[in-house]
Amino acid sequence: MIRYEPGVVMVVVGVLTVLLWSRICLAEPLSASFVFGDSLVEVGNNNYITSLSKANYVPNGIDFGMPTGRYTNGRTIVDILGQELGLEGFTPPYLAPTTVGAVVLQGVNYASGGGGILNETGKIFVGRINLDAQLDNFANTRQDIISRIGAPAAQDFFSGALFSVTIGSNDFLNNYLVPVLSTVEQKLVPPEEFVGDLISRFRGQLTRLHNMGARKIVIPNVGPIGCIPYQRDVNPSAGDNCVPLSNHLAQLFNSQLNDLLQELGMSLKGSTFIFADVYRVVADIVQNYNSYGFENADSACCYVTGQHGGIVPCGPTSKVCPDRSKYVFWDPYHPSEATNFIIAKRLMDGDTKYIRPLNLRTLFKS
Repeated sequence: MIRYEPGVVMVVVGVLTVLLWSRICLAEPLSASFVFGDSLVEVGNNNYITSLSKANYVPNGIDFGMPTGRYTNGRTIVDILGQELGLEGFTPPYLAPTTVGAVVLQGVNYASGGGGILNETGKIFVGRINLDAQLDNFANTRQDIISRIGAPAAQDFFSGALFSVTIGSNDFLNNYLVPVLSTVEQKLVPPEEFVGDLISRFRGQLTRLHNMGARKIVIPNVGPIGCIPYQRDVNPSAGDNCVPLSNHLAQLFNSQLNDLLQELGMSLKGSTFIFADVYRVVADIVQNYNSYGFENADSACCYVTGQHGGIVPCGPTSKVCPDRSKYVFWDPYHPSEATNFIIAKRLMDGDTKYIRPLNLRTLFKS
């Protein structure tokens, strides 16, 4: 009869665990999803901080089953992408007390409503988690995973994960374009200089993410923020059109973001930086909404007041349109689930007009 010493058994189990995780990470097309960003992809982190930006109340989540902290009626873009790529369940918020232990091995969502590239962005909301702090939180998760499965297996694990960074809109909407501040801000800092500062900061943040093991990184650009109901209502002089200045700022940022990602793809060896042209997708939806099956492309489905329902955030006193699938926008700022689904499908299967150098389905087949 063979006897096994307890210490030897523990070592063997540990080695087998490492080998198992290595095989999983190498065999599965997607090991996990790590999500960074703002309210477009948040799933509830702001529920756990003192903030004026929250979505954990009705009628948010009306088609999700309950309000969770998602700023839409149903699923976010990253929820849909995770399902398309075969993840089980939804990536949980970092600050949830249940996001501990083996749960983090399917990925974590660090996004925060009101958050931006710049640390001062979103201060009107008081509490928010900007990108630097989100990266700090990922550093904690990373160390936890290394402690669990070891550094070599963790490296493989992160190489097989999707890292998405959806951020930048708030740096304009809740920083540079804040009505009471924008005139002074724009006189002191011209748009080109402001965007240059954003890109410079973002370069350092994405480099840090690479240095922590991220290898498959998708960065959606800033959408046509001049077309959202909020911007339409606070800029009535635009008439029935999208607000030109807001969209110009987004395009200025997006052009430099495209150049930045090409630069990082060449300088940070081993990483793939994917530019997702969400601006093009949403602009096309807004312009040709009938062809996508929508009936309204300029007003919020969840609204209180304003010509476009863009003055007051979605909340318990809001009215809700009867058919959410017919509205491009859920609330003054955010897309409906129907729009999120179209965006996600473009990121999964679109050609280089929408996502480059390759789409996500191709990325996880390679």
